Parts: sequence; C-alpha cells; structure tokens
Amino acid sequence: MVRVTDTQTTETSRSPELRLAQDALGGLRADLFHNAFAYRPLPRFAPDSPAFRFLPRRIRPHVGLLPHAMVGFLAVIVFFLGVDFVGGEARPIALVYCLVPAGAVLLTLARPVLAFWVSLGSTPFVAYIGGYDGWPWSPNSFAAHWAVLLIVAMRTRPRTALWMWLVTAGYAMFTAFFLGVGGYYGFNGAELLFFSAMAMLGVAIHQVRTQARREVTAQQTVTAVERSKRTLLEERTTIARELHDVVAHHMSVVAIQAEAAPYRVENPPPELEQAFLTIRENAVAALTELRRILGVVRAEDYEAPDAPQPTLADLDVLVANVREAGLDVEKTVTGAVRELPQGVELSAYRIVQEALSNVLRHAPGAAAKVEVSYVLGGLGLRVANGPARGLVKPSPGAGHGITGMRERVTMLGGEMTAEATEDGGYEVTAFVPVSREEQQA
Repeated sequence: MVRVTDTQTTETSRSPELRLAQDALGGLRADLFHNAFAYRPLPRFAPDSPAFRFLPRRIRPHVGLLPHAMVGFLAVIVFFLGVDFVGGEARPIALVYCLVPAGAVLLTLARPVLAFWVSLGSTPFVAYIGGYDGWPWSPNSFAAHWAVLLIVAMRTRPRTALWMWLVTAGYAMFTAFFLGVGGYYGFNGAELLFFSAMAMLGVAIHQVRTQARREVTAQQTVTAVERSKRTLLEERTTIARELHDVVAHHMSVVAIQAEAAPYRVENPPPELEQAFLTIRENAVAALTELRRILGVVRAEDYEAPDAPQPTLADLDVLVANVREAGLDVEKTVTGAVRELPQGVELSAYRIVQEALSNVLRHAPGAAAKVEVSYVLGGLGLRVANGPARGLVKPSPGAGHGITGMRERVTMLGGEMTAEATEDGGYEVTAFVPVSREEQQA
C-alpha cells in the first residue's frame, strides 16, 4: 500500500494572483492604516546642504526651518482660497470651511498619513457647508488635497504615495459615477488626479535619483577604501621584501660565521665555543621571529603559527641568555605568582626583553635588575641598570625600543616611565592593570 502525503500548505496552494492581491492589500494596510497616527516630525534642513551654497554663511544656520515655512505658506494659500470663496464672511461655518483644509496641510508637519485621511475625509463636509456645487472638491479642498499629496509623497516612499493617489482616484470615481454628485461638468476629480499625478511623478523621479546617487556614493566610498587597503598591502609587501633582503641576509651570515668560527681556531677554549654557540642560537631565533613578523606584514589574513608565544614563565630562559652574552642580571619576583591574560604575559615578556637588549647595546658592562611584581590590580615591571663600564663603546640607537614598549603598555591601558637615574644608569618601570574578570577568563 502506497501512502501519498500532501505536502501543500495553505500558503503554497493559493494561486500567484491571490498571493499578489493579498500582498498588495497588506501593503495598503501597513502604509495607510497601521501607521496612520505615527508621529513623524518634518526634519530640518542641514545648514551645509548643497541647495544653500549660494546663500551667505551667516544666513545658512537659519534656513533649517525653510521646509516648515513652505508648508505654512501653502496652508495660508489654502486658507485664503476658502476666504475668497465664502466672500469674507465671519460666520462659524465659514471659519470651519476655511480652517479644516488649511489644518490638514499643517498636519503634514507631524503626522503625514493622518493628514491625508483628514484631507480626504473632510472633503464632502467642507463642500457641503460651503455650498459648493462642483463636487467632490471645493477650491480650497482641491488645493489642500493636492498639497497634502505632494508633501506626503516627498516625506514617504513611492509605494505609500501611490496608495494615496489610488485611494483618492477611487473616491473621486465613486463620487462621480456612483453617487452622481455634481454631474459631468461639476466633476473636478480628473483635474486633481492629473495634476497630483504629475507632481507625484516628479517627486518619485527625484527620490529615485537621490537614492541612486547615494548608492553610487556609497559604492565609490567602498571602492576607495578597498583601493586604499590594496595600496597599503602592496606597501607592506614591499617593506617585508626589503626587510627580508637586508636583515635576513645579514642574520644568516652571522649564524653561519658563528657556527664555523670554532673550527677555524685550533683547540678553542670551551668559553669561546659556548659564546659562538650562543651567538648562533640568538641569530637563528631572530631569523624565526623575523619570518613570523614578515608573514604578518605580507598578508592581512596571515594566521599565527601554532607555536606558543613567550610568557613570564620564560623570563628565566631570557635572563640566562643575556647572562651568557655577558650581562650581569638579577631577577626578583614579588607577590603571588598567577597566570595572567595572554596579551599581558606576551607584552610583559617583550618589555623586559627590549629593556635588557637596550642595556646590552647602550650600557655595556653594567649590571641590571629585573623586578616582576604581582599586585592585586595588575602587574608591575621594573628594569634598571647602572652606568656603562669597560672599554666597549655603547651602540647608538634610534629610540624605537622605548616607543614600542610604551605603545604596548598604552594598548593594555597601563602606564610606563623611562628615565635616567641619579647614578648615571637608566630605569624602565611599567604597570599593566588586570581586572579580576580578565584573570578568571
């Protein structure tokens, strides 16, 4: 027995025409009914708008209310059209006849969709109390509804404006052909529909052009950003290539010469062999670090190697390394040693490494002290050295090491000082804050 399962749902079983009609009615409800009372105040003009470039600069800050003034001007015109029709009578009915259409125009300043319904719904009553024979629009209602359609079309999307025009056309057709109000010669709905369609078409074309211009501008901005990134990547690639050609070559020569040097001396002492071995190991380590950094510089999507980054636990190896290079280093750790965030551990290691390298270059023969303090709110570092001793001449430096250390500390929200001491030495101190949440993470 074969069982047939009906996979059609109510949504898929309906015809495309029915779905299209339902979507259209849904758009009508969303645009003209659900948002009828939505408060949408008319925004001010920006003083730097291109439309005001011809105005003096002292006047531009005061033109922000120009749209509001234009709407008010249209409301005044509608009001005086009503006054002209009733002949300037001061009766309450005449005042209502003049004020209601003008009020519908002013309502577009705050609630544009509601203004459309007020203008359309008040049309028969305004024509009735004014005694106008040519329905459905009296002169002031005609001007008011045209102005409302134009203003709302400028303030909403084209679909909402189209719905308003269709509802207006339906009302005009119903009034003329089904109610027979006004007769053929008294029917002025065709004029309103024609003039409003022309005005709304112009508004729609302007909105489409403005939207297209915005999209083109956004695309040009994205293209400029991509071009800038590509140029930057090319420059970084060039720098990486130059670094590789210059630094990597010389470091390779140093490593090879250090490996071959003990074999060129007959019966070299163990201290000399150990010194050359240390030189070679440092050169190879520098080459490895250089290749890793060049990988970062060459490509934006570079993935870091799986090898673990150095931490404060590796300081003993670093101190032993510089001791073999001839630097007398004393290391002190205070406080409760604990694991810190990876970024703090790496930056602290690099700061100590750079500070000790500066001592080797700029203060040969001096003794150095490294202090690591685990405090409640973070981590404290202090690397101090005395004055240079011996016959080795200090190496000149460009000062980039101190700058790099300061940038690392600032990136972590800490503070750092680097200054000469009274005895002629130098001292680098840094504090990196670490919150309790970061430590637990």
